[in-house]
Parts: sequence; C-alpha cells; structure tokens
Amino acid sequence: MFKPLIIYIGLRYTRAKRRTRFISFITLTSVLGIALGVTALITVLSVMNGFEAELRERILGMTSHASITGEDNQLRDWPALEPALNQEKRVLGWAPYIEGQAMLSSEHRVSGAMLRGIQPAMESRVSEVTKHIVAGQLDALRPGEFGIVLGEELAAYLGVMVGDKVTVITPQLTSTPAGILPRLKRFTVVGVFKVGMFEFDRNLALIQLDDAAKLLRMDDAVSGLRLKIDDLFYVREIVRQISPKLPGRYYISDWTQAHNNFFRAIQTEKRVMFIILLLIVAVAAFNIVSTLVMVVTDKRADIAILRTQGMTPASVMGIFMVLGTVIGLFGAILGCAGGIALALNVETIVPFIERLFGTHFMSADVYYISELPSKLLWSDVWQITGMAFLLSLLATIYPAWQASRIKPAEELRYE
Repeated sequence: MFKPLIIYIGLRYTRAKRRTRFISFITLTSVLGIALGVTALITVLSVMNGFEAELRERILGMTSHASITGEDNQLRDWPALEPALNQEKRVLGWAPYIEGQAMLSSEHRVSGAMLRGIQPAMESRVSEVTKHIVAGQLDALRPGEFGIVLGEELAAYLGVMVGDKVTVITPQLTSTPAGILPRLKRFTVVGVFKVGMFEFDRNLALIQLDDAAKLLRMDDAVSGLRLKIDDLFYVREIVRQISPKLPGRYYISDWTQAHNNFFRAIQTEKRVMFIILLLIVAVAAFNIVSTLVMVVTDKRADIAILRTQGMTPASVMGIFMVLGTVIGLFGAILGCAGGIALALNVETIVPFIERLFGTHFMSADVYYISELPSKLLWSDVWQITGMAFLLSLLATIYPAWQASRIKPAEELRYE
C-alpha cells in the first residue's frame, strides 16, 4: 500500500503551490496545534510530578515515615524497643518525641502552634530539620534551659528573633490561690528553621524532650517513636514485618495513613488534568480532518487522473494517510521537543516571569510551597507523544477513505 510513489506524492502535497497557499497555512496550523497541545501536556504533568515529589519530600522530611505509640497515645517503656528496632535493617533511624498543642505569646502577638519535644542528637536520624536551620542551631536545645526553635513564618508573625523570649501556654491546668490557670512557661528562642512548606514554617515549634515532658506532665513517657524507613513506597509492608517483632502491644502507623487523602487528591487532579489536556491534543489532531478534506477537494482532478493511470483506491487512500501522518509526526516531534525543553527549565522561566511582571504565582499559604517544581518522567513523554501521533493517524482515515471513493469518470467529465 505504501509504495515509494505513494510516499512521494503524499510528501509532495505537503508543499504549497501558489494557488493553494491557504491549504498549506491550514496544514501549518494543524502541526502547531498538535505541537502546542503536546508541549502543554508534557509541561503540566512534569510540574504536577514535581509538585507531588516536592510535597512528599518536605512533608516526610519533617514528619515520620512511621510511628509507634501506646494504647493511650503514650509510650512509657520506649527504651525497651531499642534492641528490636536496631535489629531491623530496613529501619534507618528512630527517635522519641512528645507532641501537643500550645499557644505562643510574645510582646506583639499570640499564635497557636504544634509543640514538639525532641532530642536534637537523635532528631537528625528521622528528619531534615537540621539542614533547614537559618538562624541559631538545633543543638542549643538543652534540657532544663527551656529553649525553643520556631518556624520562620511563626517567628515572623510573633515578631521574635534568636535570643528573644516567648511564653508557651499549654492546656494543662495548674491550681493556684487565684484559681485554676493554664500552665505558662517562658522560653528563649534559640533557633529558626525554614522548610519551605507553610504548614511547618507557620505552625511548628520544637523544644527539648525533657522540657516538653515537664511542661506537658508526661513524666517518663513520650508520645511515641518516629521511624525512618529505607523505602517510602513499601512502608506498609515494612511496618507489617516490624510489628510482630516488638515486645508488647503497640500501635504502628505510617505516612500513607496520615497523608493518604492528600496524595490521592493530587493523583486524582493529575489524571483529570491529563484528560483535559489530552482533549486539547485531540482537537488539534482532528484539525487534520478539515485539512485533508480541503486537500482532497483541491486535488479531485489529480486523483481522477491517477486512477485512470491504474492507481488503486487503496493507493489513493495511502497518499492522504501519508500526508496526515507527516502532519501528526511533525506536530508530535515538535511538541515533544518543546515540552521537554520547557519542563526542564520551568524553575528558571517562572522566576524570570515573576520578576518581569512583579508578581508571585504561588502563595505559600495557599499552595503549601512557594516555588514551581518540575520533574520530567520519560514514561510520560513517550506516552503523550505516542497518543498524539495515534490520534493524528486516526484522524486521517476518514478523509483518505473519501479520496479513495472518487470516481474518475465523474471528475473528468468537464475537464
């Protein structure tokens, strides 16, 4: 069906004569339409991949891959778990923590916050907070000194810096001659961290584990143990393997339970965006139908002459399928190249546009992160390019079939 003559004629019809410049313009717009659709689809999916990966990294950099706690959300014999956890090769690190809600008060403002008691020496095993300290240091959290490390947004809201004092107010009540009052304690700001995720930078405060136990009246107990696992995506299987080996009855949860709905929502949004943008590619691909219909109408006499010289209907159909395939192939290749180039440079292009127009596209308190990340997956590239080309190929069938049905006698009657 696709003989060299058919390919030659099909490629020849892609070039315009003086009287058919409009048809060539329509052909060019079809190519550009497919290219723009593929470029947009690759870029958007890359940005959403980057957004998901960045959120996962930042969330799990500050929370735990898995956590162990007791029946009443307290763990009293946590040192007894050390031998069992140290024997697990897939557990990269663990650390105790105490967590509770509190109010933080400065001379300027009051704000609610999540108060987390940690041991600085062990915290680096399970979180990335040490890498994100922008002022002071995490090691300044020493037992009995009542130091506190704040998120950058929280510190800015309270109007405090390293060395300033804040008052921590907890829900635990204290009986005094004046009546029952909430517990108050003055803390010194010894550090500020910036994760780049508004949820933590605005709402998290870190104190030393022993200080948290005194403040929240935990005695020798902790809220639980945070674990760092070697493979995030198999954390459920790993947790199931660890659970029977622990000496006693404990509750183990993992990050997929704590943030499952959030990441499912991102996956759903990604699929919806893929379908919407694929429809744009489909519309551009089916512009090929109108292009080929106009070409067939313009070339009816030529087709009739070719038929009288012995060309079969299948060969005529092949000519126009070659023409449509070339349009789809060029559009897909151009879109693939444009999408790859744009996806790899989004993190450079977007800040340039923001500086140029004096605006900011992503507010951290709305989108969790303030930068637009991108992660190009080659599987997405091949899938999108292949589907665009396939849609283009399908769009050529009907016009090519109509061309093959042209009857030479009727077309040449008045020539």
